[in-house]
Amino acid sequence: MKLSVQSVLLSLALAYCSSATILPRWGKTLEMNSCKGEASGAAYFMTNEPTGNYIIASDIGSDGKLNPRRAVYTSGLGGHANNGGGGDGTISQGAVAVNAASKLLAAVNPGSHTISVFSFDSSNPTDLRLVGAPIASGGEFPTSVSFSKDGKMLCALNGGEVNGIRCFQVSSNSISPLSSTQRSLNLNQTTPETGPPGSVSQIFVAPDGMNASDPGYLAVWDIDSSNSTSPTLSKDFRRISAPSGGQNLFGLVPVKGQQALAVADPAVGYNIIDLSGQNRSASYAVDGQMAICWVAYSEKTGNYYFIDAGADRVTEVAVDGSLKGSTVNNHAVGNNTGPLDPSVATIDGTDYLYVLAAASTEVSVMKLNGAGQTKNVQKLDIIGPASFVGLPVNATNLQGMATYTK
Repeated sequence: MKLSVQSVLLSLALAYCSSATILPRWGKTLEMNSCKGEASGAAYFMTNEPTGNYIIASDIGSDGKLNPRRAVYTSGLGGHANNGGGGDGTISQGAVAVNAASKLLAAVNPGSHTISVFSFDSSNPTDLRLVGAPIASGGEFPTSVSFSKDGKMLCALNGGEVNGIRCFQVSSNSISPLSSTQRSLNLNQTTPETGPPGSVSQIFVAPDGMNASDPGYLAVWDIDSSNSTSPTLSKDFRRISAPSGGQNLFGLVPVKGQQALAVADPAVGYNIIDLSGQNRSASYAVDGQMAICWVAYSEKTGNYYFIDAGADRVTEVAVDGSLKGSTVNNHAVGNNTGPLDPSVATIDGTDYLYVLAAASTEVSVMKLNGAGQTKNVQKLDIIGPASFVGLPVNATNLQGMATYTK
């Protein structure tokens, strides 16, 4: 059974410019492109290679399209779960996370059991600078990371034989473990983790608390913030039942303006889980779905975008004020693209959806013109620029997707 751990506080066309000098294959920063045009933000994902994990950072242009700029070494190793050798090597959402308030990026290194944190400047967000050295994740095979809203705390989820969560105090020049934040899930797991059944999937930090879920319950750790310099977690988690019909909880996002979660469920479609005590939780089947595992939210359309790796599509869902979900439309990503992690970025008043199409070694960029209206505007080739600088990239290892906008 899928165990999904979240932290919730509650309550193509690729245009190349002239290339920079190619650095050694395992240089700490590989310059993929010397274009220095005005960028509205950046998008990030990781190679997750067992020989060395790199973050590929791309500029986001004013038209929402991506221009790959750099591959930056995490100083750690990627890793692949025991999941039959297919894609989604970490069996997770949130392998890479960005916090706009602190200008920090974090990534997991499953193969070396560490977390890497980078700082960046808003004027050049693809110029990532490693903060200190990678830090031990507090367990084995870390799969997901999440920042607190202010960016001063980072929490990591471990899915291996030593599994559970650990939180850290972070800044642009330091990262250190927070005492009394390491908590075990006591799962019977392996290193690398084995799944998807029985594996963890996501950690998520929201304003007031911390949650974890599996098919049947949400496990909630409260955060004691009485000492703002050293938050601690409650010793035990409490359980909140999943809605009837829900089976395999995976990626999640908060429901806007509600004490609720929109949660991907590869067995049926998705779940809306009410945490307000009003008993409005429900499970929703999506016709033709095969593996809905990831989800992102658009402020501009007000809808939720569930990623289906098996059906190669995005299912757009509306959630009303009573927490009732309904399918708005299905958007094709492309045959045999294997879409995984998504992220939404707002550029000049328009939202764009960025989806890591791992199987086709691309990033799919979709312009969200309004509710139910999505236009594919770019298929960013990954192999081309990676090969140009000698960077190994394999479809089965690629993972993560996060964006930053100015």
